[in-house]
Amino acid sequence: MVVGLTGGIGSGKTTVANIFAQFDTVVIYNADIEAKKLMNASLIIKSKIIKEFGEESYLDNQLNRPFIANLVFKDKSKLAALNAIVHPEVKNHFQEFVNLHVDKDYVLYENAILFESKSNLKCDLIISVYVPLNIRIERTMLRDNCSKIAVENRIKNQWLEDKKLLQSNYVITNLNKENTHFQVLKIHNILTEKKGSI
Repeated sequence: MVVGLTGGIGSGKTTVANIFAQFDTVVIYNADIEAKKLMNASLIIKSKIIKEFGEESYLDNQLNRPFIANLVFKDKSKLAALNAIVHPEVKNHFQEFVNLHVDKDYVLYENAILFESKSNLKCDLIISVYVPLNIRIERTMLRDNCSKIAVENRIKNQWLEDKKLLQSNYVITNLNKENTHFQVLKIHNILTEKKGSI
């Protein structure tokens, strides 16, 4: 069973994923982390990114993240071009990961742009992590040491929160650590019961 985990920037998806990771019968696939690894390791992705964005895209054989981020978060067409290069490779990599872990109760697929990249179509169920917008902006500014405008530019490239929540099977409100733990445990218990019927 594949369970999608998504939520807007600064909602605390990774915090929630780390709670799920405590269960032995669950494995986590973080699409953002794996995409970053593939952008540095895959010769196919590297050559396509350099062709699209120029030689400056890589420094010392590593993705020049500030350079790429500066381009794509200001221009939706450039972001679409980057996604068209990276997403198919991540999807293939994810499928290999799922095939390796068929013995688990479920694979938790953490993906910030689960709906935007149509990766939700690969999921049996979807969990969204919710936090009010003002708190998300504050958290992201602190975490990434960036301006409010920079965070808002990134948010503009994600679906509106309401749209995600309406298409999710479960919603975790991530404001209080103890309460978040309780919500995760409750959902995990439901999912392990459901596994036989999906």
